[in-house]
Amino acid sequence: MLRRTVTIRNPLGLHARPAAELARTASGFDAEVTVGGVEAASVLELMGLGVTGGQEVEVTASGPQAHEALDAVAGAIEGGFGEA
Repeated sequence: MLRRTVTIRNPLGLHARPAAELARTASGFDAEVTVGGVEAASVLELMGLGVTGGQEVEVTASGPQAHEALDAVAGAIEGGFGEA
């Protein structure tokens, strides 16, 4: 399993739009991806984390495309979903 800690850069955190974007990104890979311990492909689970801007979350990935999935999901978070 691969792990990376990233900082939520957008001020409003994982609200509906970035959570949906993150779920779409995570579900596009042949990998199991979690963010903050929840399934990254689930918008509701991501929003349920209540993560706000400036907080750190751990991203994990396992499976055939784990490296690619981890890079894509961490990159989306670090990029602020276009809001930072």
